[in-house]
Amino acid sequence: MKPTGSVPAANLVLIGYRATGKSSVAAALARRLNRPLVDLDKVLVQEAGCSIAEIVAQGGWEDFRRREKELVRRFGQTRGQVLATGGGVVLDPENVAILRENGIIIWLKAEPACIRARLGLDAATSAYRPSLTGADPQAEVEKVLSQREPLYRSAAQVIIDTTHLSVTEVVDRILQEVSGGNRG
Repeated sequence: MKPTGSVPAANLVLIGYRATGKSSVAAALARRLNRPLVDLDKVLVQEAGCSIAEIVAQGGWEDFRRREKELVRRFGQTRGQVLATGGGVVLDPENVAILRENGIIIWLKAEPACIRARLGLDAATSAYRPSLTGADPQAEVEKVLSQREPLYRSAAQVIIDTTHLSVTEVVDRILQEVSGGNRG
């Protein structure tokens, strides 16, 4: 599938819950468009010199969110990038405002059963994705999604359901939407 027009110079900002494809899709999208890729969680880990789980264990989620906000401010100022955000970036309305200023916010969503399956297949899940609630993984997905879905919906200018799509299909749909398709 080819885009129907040109892709805007704005950042393409991927939001969504864990395991919806943000990092994989962002990498493929950046390659396709020959744009810089910024995966905010990866930058955060690199700059902290430890994993997200270690950051949270040492300083709590507040410290993680503070670091995340610093990165949103830094990378949200420049246009022409593909940004993959952490799943909780939408918890702070200021983050959303900053990302919108120079970007098109794209919500990658998936059915809860798909998210649970993807999390179960990801060997790095426990180290890279610490528990958000302390609940078992099944209950956590349901609980956190119910809290965050309204925030994702409110922030998003484009919504793509990745449940039954390959990374390439998601990239094609994003390009169709942002290049003159059904952006809204």
